[in-house]
Amino acid sequence: MAKQISVFLENKAGRLSNVTRVLGDAGINIRALSIADTSDFGILRIIVSDPVKAYKILKEAGFTVSETQVIAVRVPDSPGGLADILEQMAEENLNIEYLYAFLGSTEQDALVIFKVEDVEKAEMVFKKKEIKFIDENQLYSM
Repeated sequence: MAKQISVFLENKAGRLSNVTRVLGDAGINIRALSIADTSDFGILRIIVSDPVKAYKILKEAGFTVSETQVIAVRVPDSPGGLADILEQMAEENLNIEYLYAFLGSTEQDALVIFKVEDVEKAEMVFKKKEIKFIDENQLYSM
């Protein structure tokens, strides 16, 4: 399990740069990010080097912030790698709310961040099926 920070942003020029500046000035590294938007607002989802500190400083800077539990999974960076993981999750009735991916220095694996309905069940399934997931400290320090 890992902590993801979500930031509600008005869809206005400069809002994203404000978030990244606040984090950068506090010495917090962004490890992964995703933005979902509409014409009026967006939700920035980020994995950072220090989620506790990031949450606090973003709140203090006036941003609407929340914290969510997610799971980071190593996926073979090859054709069908993600399909294999998703099929195993479907077999166990694990519902995925959303996901985003990035490449990291993880032995040629891609990393996929999953937001699932039941994080504890997902961890048990991943262990049972020998799906490699990354602990939060390893993720934050990448």
